[in-house]
Amino acid sequence: MEILRIENLSKSFYLHYPGLEIRSCHDVSMTLNKGEFIGIVGASGAGKSTILKCINRSYLPSQGELWYDSEALGKVNLSTATEREILYLRRFEIGYVSQFLNVMPRTTAKEHVMSALIDMDCTTKQAEADAKEMLSYFKLPETLWDIYPVTFSGGERLRLNLAHAMVKKPRLLMLDEPTASLDNKTKILVRDILLELKGADTSMIGIFHDIEFMEDVCDKVFNISDGTLVS
Repeated sequence: MEILRIENLSKSFYLHYPGLEIRSCHDVSMTLNKGEFIGIVGASGAGKSTILKCINRSYLPSQGELWYDSEALGKVNLSTATEREILYLRRFEIGYVSQFLNVMPRTTAKEHVMSALIDMDCTTKQAEADAKEMLSYFKLPETLWDIYPVTFSGGERLRLNLAHAMVKKPRLLMLDEPTASLDNKTKILVRDILLELKGADTSMIGIFHDIEFMEDVCDKVFNISDGTLVS
């Protein structure tokens, strides 16, 4: 069953000085089925992250349609959906793992993970229990749980990003280099939980440079070259 269909997606950026238009991706089309994992590979700057950010509506597409089959809202074109609809989908249905950690000021690691569940109307008690379980799973030491993540290493920040996105078990999950700066033992943890989410019908699109990792989790792999996908 189809959960996401991308039709002729293009995204360009205009630099007012010196008056240049930068084309990031163009004429991108793909279909993601329920419980399927699509991997995207390509050189740095080829437009991989732009595709994910357009799905998440961090970027507004220049053209094209992105049809998401929402459990609550039905068929939604993410390129034209209202801000209220996008906020709802991010809160309840869509997860995003960035390469970079973005945490509200004076928010501890545990509170950051809890916030994903509290936003879904989970009780504080249950959110705390689930957050502790997820932080433990990703081997973040308990001594770090009540510390502000600004002090964390790159690998610790990425593990916190993973915990925050995965604790709510989203219907659609996007992963932007989820294994970058992780050691091999932690990569195995990421692989195992991704396979667990797949088994629970979470649909995923991920960007990777680790080809061996992709072989274990991806159902399809697309290469992006000059802004266009090639299967």
